[in-house]
Amino acid sequence: MVKQEQELDNRPDNTAFTQQRLPAWQPMLSAGIVIPGFVLIGLAFIGIGIALFVTSRSIQVLEIDYTGVAQDSPCYRCSDPDTKDCMCSMDFSIDTLFKGPVFFYYGLTNYFQNYRRYGASKDANQLSGDLKYFTNPSSDCSPYQYDNDKPIVPCGSIANSMFNDTFKLYQIVNGTRKQVPLDGKGIAWWTDYNVKYRNPSVTPLENAFNGTVKPVFWSRPAYKLDPTDPANNGFINQDFLVWMRRAALPNFRKLYRRITEGDYAEGLPAGNYTLEIAYNYPVLSFDGEKKVVFSNVSWMGGKNEFLGIAYLVIGSLCIVMSIVMLIVYAKFKFPEED
Repeated sequence: MVKQEQELDNRPDNTAFTQQRLPAWQPMLSAGIVIPGFVLIGLAFIGIGIALFVTSRSIQVLEIDYTGVAQDSPCYRCSDPDTKDCMCSMDFSIDTLFKGPVFFYYGLTNYFQNYRRYGASKDANQLSGDLKYFTNPSSDCSPYQYDNDKPIVPCGSIANSMFNDTFKLYQIVNGTRKQVPLDGKGIAWWTDYNVKYRNPSVTPLENAFNGTVKPVFWSRPAYKLDPTDPANNGFINQDFLVWMRRAALPNFRKLYRRITEGDYAEGLPAGNYTLEIAYNYPVLSFDGEKKVVFSNVSWMGGKNEFLGIAYLVIGSLCIVMSIVMLIVYAKFKFPEED
C-alpha cells in the first residue's frame, strides 16, 4: 500500500506536456521530396559560390616583401639586428588604377600570437587605466613586469613585442616624390577603443606614468606614441590597439593605414611608387618574414577565394548526390510501394 502511494506521488501531472501528448509534425521523406531538395540546395550553393568567387577574384591585392633576406634586397643591410635606426626604400609600380578605398596592412609570418602564455601576459586592470596597477603590475606580465625594479607600463609580452616599423608612401610624378596621405584614425575595433582599453583620468597623461618605465623594446613611452596627435596616445593609441588584438594564425596581417584622402580618394593611380620604411622590427631570429599589403574590399570583405570554392564544392556534391539517389531510386524501387 505504501509503495503504491509513493508511485502515485512520483507520477508526473496528467498534462499534455508531461505525458508527451503535444502535437508533433514528422516529415515523411520520400524520393520525390529529397531528390528535388538536394538539386535546389546544390543550385543555390553553386550560385552563391560563383558570386563569391567572382567577387573575390575582382579584389586587387599587392604584396611587397621587405624582410631583406636576399642580398639584392634594398632592406638587406637593415635585417642585421645590430643595425639601428635603419631606413630602406622599396620601389614598385601599379599598371592600372588601384581602386579605393585602399587598405594598407603590414604582415608577419611564423609569428605565433596565439600562444596561451603570450596571450595571458598582460594586465587588464592596468590597461583599463587603474593607477593602482601602474605601480604594482600583475605577475602575469612576467618577465616584462619590472625593469631595474621599476614597474613597466604597459607590462607583458604582447605590449613589449608591439610592431614598430613605420612607413611613408610616395608617388613618383614627373621625377618628384609626392607623399600619399595615410589615414590612421579608426583602424582599431570600436569596443577596444571605447570599452576595453582606457587611459587614466590624469592630465597631463604623462603624470600618470611617473615612477614607471616603458617596455624594454619600445623606443618611446606610451604617452608619446603619437607626437602629432595628443588624443592618440597611451592605451588608446590606434596602432597599439591593433597589435593587442592577437591573431589566431601564425601568418597574419594587421591594418596599418587607409588611403582615402586627397587625390587618392578614388584609389592609387597607375604609376611608380616608393615605400619608405623605418626598419626596426626583427624577425629573422624566429625565421619570420615581413611584408606590406595593399588591398581593397568588396561587399563580402577582403580577398578570400576559399569561401567561394567551399560553396561550389558543397553545391556540386549535392547535385552529384541527387543524381546518385535518382539512379538508385529508378533501379530499385518497387511498383507496389509507389
